[in-house]
Amino acid sequence: MVTFRNNNARRNNFRRNDRGFKSHTDRPKYGSNFSKNENFQRKSPGRNNHNASKLIEKYNNLAREASSNGDKILSENYFQHADHFTRILNEQDAQRRLNSINNDLDKSQENIVEVKK
Repeated sequence: MVTFRNNNARRNNFRRNDRGFKSHTDRPKYGSNFSKNENFQRKSPGRNNHNASKLIEKYNNLAREASSNGDKILSENYFQHADHFTRILNEQDAQRRLNSINNDLDKSQENIVEVKK
């Protein structure tokens, strides 16, 4: 009876001895530009918060269309999406207001310091 051996190990060793062959462990997975860059931040996947107002309008239109076709479940789903982006838009507006207040306070404190000098 003939038994078949697994020749993968021999094949890999043969390739390793070839000139110009690099195994996957010899090089980093990502380039050094990205791994050491401290300012590099990824966006949250699946979120497009730049166009929240457009997304609210889009999901409201889809919800109205679904409800006119008689699909209550799909229309409620779209309304929930619109509500989600409404909350995001409100949070962005609140953050903008807070930042502007902080900037105004910083400027007024700088003016006070300049007057004291």
